[in-house]
Amino acid sequence: MVNFVKLISLIVAFFISIGLNIANAHNHFPITTVSKLMIERGKIAYENNCVSCHMINLSGAENWKGVDSDGHRKAPPLDGSGHTWHHDDKTLHAIIKYGLAKLVKNYEGKMIGFEDKLSDKEIDSVLAYMKSYWSKENYEYQLKLN
Repeated sequence: MVNFVKLISLIVAFFISIGLNIANAHNHFPITTVSKLMIERGKIAYENNCVSCHMINLSGAENWKGVDSDGHRKAPPLDGSGHTWHHDDKTLHAIIKYGLAKLVKNYEGKMIGFEDKLSDKEIDSVLAYMKSYWSKENYEYQLKLN
């Protein structure tokens, strides 16, 4: 029994030492750029799901403030040059997960939700990847929103 208690104590100490708060494991905000692995996973998920609209370099559609040939709003840049960094992580996560059509009444755009394609962890990784492109000032500002 003593060895079991020691083992549990070591496991808890391990998780604490690597920065995981076991009591708040469900709370994944704020999303940071600390984990290079998370950023790499986000890059893969981004390239597989987002690049067709937001471009390979996160620059968004050309003339992104306008509308496309269908009359829909174009995809904004996610590299920090647009407005993405003005939103907190909870909002950004919800936009990716559910799409803007489910969140904004009378939305006229093509931002679909990815809840059937990306897990919450993958969405958070995409956000970490996006944030890795932002200026230090934009990144720090956005972290304070969380």
